Amino acid sequence: MAQYQAFTEGVEVNGETVLSVVEGLGAFKGRALTFLADNGIENPVPGQWYSQQAWLNAFKAIAESTGEFTLYNIGRKIPENAQFPPEIDSIEKALQAIDVAYHMNHRLHQQVMFDPTNGRMIEGIGHYYYEPQKERKVIMRCENPYPSEFDRGIIEAMANRFKPAGSFVMVHLDRSQPMRKSGGESCSFVVSW
Repeated sequence: MAQYQAFTEGVEVNGETVLSVVEGLGAFKGRALTFLADNGIENPVPGQWYSQQAWLNAFKAIAESTGEFTLYNIGRKIPENAQFPPEIDSIEKALQAIDVAYHMNHRLHQQVMFDPTNGRMIEGIGHYYYEPQKERKVIMRCENPYPSEFDRGIIEAMANRFKPAGSFVMVHLDRSQPMRKSGGESCSFVVSW
């Protein structure tokens, strides 16, 4: 499984999520729209669906042009733009919900990949695995086609949004585990607070 390569042909991502690219580039929104347009996503709007592969191609172009820190910033915008289950009220629930939210914001063959009414999840885009370690520490294993820095941004933003009062969140790549940049099928992040 390679970064920037969709696992399943025909997967789409919703406009709300695509617009995180625009928000993640901050003052350079026009440039973000150019990256998207150059990769087949013209004028994205909420409520519409766009090719996941085109979106991944835009990520790759952004990384090559501006660096990976921009991907991290885009990831940090995901919780502000994407749909998440409403019952999240703790850092643990927030991190566990990333996988469900990931599937809620993608669809395959016109069908959203997670249905909250029946809990049915459609496979084809990988997962965000929540692995508790000890009190106030978890591993988030990201097995998906998105770049690692993007995933780190999502994880860090969700953890900070739902952290206990007075806590300080730390998220770092576990370099002792496989990494997508080095040909691995996943990346693992240690999250502590």
